[in-house]
Amino acid sequence: MEFVWMLVLILLGTKVAGHLSVRLGQPSVLGELLVGILMGPALLGWIHQGSFIEYMAEIGVLLLMFMAGLETDLEQLKKNWKPAMAVALGGIALPMIGGYGVGQLFGFSGAHSLFLGVLFSATSVSITVQVLKEMNKLDSREATTILGAAVVDDVLVVVLLAVLTSFFATGDGAEVSISLLLIKKIAFFAVVFLAGWLIVPRVLRWTSKFRVMEPVLTFALIFCFAFAYFGEKMGIAGIIGAFAAGLAISQTSFKHSVESKVEPIAYSIFVPVFFVSIGLNVSFEGVGSQIGLLVILTVMAVLTKLLGGGLGAALTGFKRRSALAVGAGMVSRGEVALIIAATGLSSGLLESRYFTTVIITIILTTLIAPPMLKALFGGSGSRHQIPHRRM
Repeated sequence: MEFVWMLVLILLGTKVAGHLSVRLGQPSVLGELLVGILMGPALLGWIHQGSFIEYMAEIGVLLLMFMAGLETDLEQLKKNWKPAMAVALGGIALPMIGGYGVGQLFGFSGAHSLFLGVLFSATSVSITVQVLKEMNKLDSREATTILGAAVVDDVLVVVLLAVLTSFFATGDGAEVSISLLLIKKIAFFAVVFLAGWLIVPRVLRWTSKFRVMEPVLTFALIFCFAFAYFGEKMGIAGIIGAFAAGLAISQTSFKHSVESKVEPIAYSIFVPVFFVSIGLNVSFEGVGSQIGLLVILTVMAVLTKLLGGGLGAALTGFKRRSALAVGAGMVSRGEVALIIAATGLSSGLLESRYFTTVIITIILTTLIAPPMLKALFGGSGSRHQIPHRRM
């Protein structure tokens, strides 16, 4: 029953820390992320990574992105595809250059420097989604641009990683077919579009007549997890699949019913475990000798996304503060970069002696992002606000 005790600690710690964080004028997610570091191997050692935490956290992040899809204004997303593309490209170009430059500065080989660039080009908007949700900004123009850019970013970074591993990888997964990868990505978006348009609404209408408890909610979750699983199989992050499922259901008459029932499930148990799981990756062993690399990597990681994404937004019509808010929304690397770092370690593109430093840098970008978003979105003009529900 040890996993039950860990769940008690996680739920108690995240709610208390989240409350204190809000009292101090910060998003609750910041306190929840810090709980993972405090209670994890880095400090107290009360909670450890394991299959239980891993599975619960995976469900948590999928539900978080599913709800983001439910709350996203599809028309606004369509209107903002140009800014989203520009933000994604700017948010990849500058980190690529910055990561490569830092690698060269610290004597990395060309291939390892390129991998650093690809790694820090990644974006995970799951933390951003939570902050924007707390601030009632999830349906703003800035938020839809960030979400659109995240989809483009995910596709481009995975393609870049595939190209890099096909040329330079020496460990597992060295052989990668770029053409097959692109075909799989195109197939994913085609299937998801058709399923969201033709299948999802019909199935929900049909199942709403079932004489069992919560049939529509159950099938909505089936679509969420099925789209996520299909995405992973086709080389797309599962969170993009979950977001697409939410987007599809948002166009049906069941949107509000599903949203109101998924939120209590997600925020009472699964999402807190996800936030804590990020902090559990932190370990301070051997970092003292690489403190210079850690500081420079962190500064580079934050500034290149902030300025790269912000420049893309500014060039497509956003005012300066709003453009920086969009850039800040792309800063968190989260679970996406953690997965890429693990891939780099297994393929020989990231040396094991630098792995901990890179992981801490990823965690730091995830911790820095919420206060930046709070500061910048506090004064950015957002429209179509939605009523906030306290969980």
